[in-house]
Amino acid sequence: MRTLRVGVESLSNRPLLLVHPFANPYNWNSMKAIITIFCLALTMNHASANKPGEQVELSFDIEGAASVPYLFYLPKKYGSDSRKKWPVMLFLHGRGESRGPLSIVAKWGPPRMIKEGKDLPYIVISPQCPAKDNWRSGTQQAALVKLLDHVMKNYSTDPKRVYLTGLSMGGYGSWEMAALNPKRFAAVAPICGGGKPGNAKKLKEIPIWAWHGDADTVVPLKQSTDMVDAIKKAGGEKVELTTLKGVGHNSWSDAYGSDKLWDWFEKHKLP
Repeated sequence: MRTLRVGVESLSNRPLLLVHPFANPYNWNSMKAIITIFCLALTMNHASANKPGEQVELSFDIEGAASVPYLFYLPKKYGSDSRKKWPVMLFLHGRGESRGPLSIVAKWGPPRMIKEGKDLPYIVISPQCPAKDNWRSGTQQAALVKLLDHVMKNYSTDPKRVYLTGLSMGGYGSWEMAALNPKRFAAVAPICGGGKPGNAKKLKEIPIWAWHGDADTVVPLKQSTDMVDAIKKAGGEKVELTTLKGVGHNSWSDAYGSDKLWDWFEKHKLP
């Protein structure tokens, strides 16, 4: 008697069906069992990893490169209306959150708000940058684009409402990513970071709201003012800067704690 062995393993969040090499492919009952188990595994894998209202830890594999660990959040009402397309927010953390487990990414910003119970009306992607790299590097910029493409393809997303924000090192990464992908984001909020003034022409059509404390000794305020001034000089009229008086490096608490910033995001979408 031949034995049919069927199992399902998860490989990089993708189920892999294992079938005994001597299974009879023409035995309809056997094949129905295989199909049933395979479909069940797909459903369980997807549901356990992406339950609306919960922020989960995932990893995205990039062919020929290191995987990207990230926190992922679906709004509580995601899936309640199959026709609804959800806005997406990509958040880039600071240098301190590179050192530690993936959960440390929720120390600040949108993932922290979610952790504390806030139901943000966005699909939120919060990747973790390796400690030996930074968000501005070509390697990380390419990885971020691929991760964003993956989410946009596999979830009910609105390509006209993709938002980008980041703090400190993530602020630098946000300036860089916006310049490299000027037609991708509906609005960008770099917090206490800096960019390349030479990219001003690429950025002049993007709604940008920068935030920075005037007492910041880690990343000087000049890093933001130089970018804003260059964009305005290039003809940009959609950029603004909020200078926080007496605030040091932690300007992100004021920024993300401001209802005005979230209202500003909601006002913007690509044409």
